[in-house]
Amino acid sequence: MIKLLIVDDQPSVRTGLHMRLAAEPDFTVVGEAADGEVALDLARTLSPDVVLMDAEMPHMGGLAATDTLHQIYPSMAVIMLSIHDDAQTRARAEKAGAVGFVPKSVPTDMLLAAIRQAVAR
Repeated sequence: MIKLLIVDDQPSVRTGLHMRLAAEPDFTVVGEAADGEVALDLARTLSPDVVLMDAEMPHMGGLAATDTLHQIYPSMAVIMLSIHDDAQTRARAEKAGAVGFVPKSVPTDMLLAAIRQAVAR
């Protein structure tokens, strides 16, 4: 089973992702967080294989949280989710240590593929 942590400041996005991802036979959602600070705490206690991280959130944003996660847990894969699909946002996500970048506008099958690819790396 691939253990997932969903991090997004919008409850409806977290709920939608949780419902869709939990329907996959090889995924289990181990936690949800509304900001990067909570995500760091949950990552420590839940040890997810993949963190789905929103790029922009209040308090501690996804880029800062990804950078910290990458430093502390280099084997933990972070996939950055964003409404912004531009070269600058992608480059910032990569620099922070994200192993993947998925625009929120893409079909779900692309997100599923990115998650499985992140674990296979």
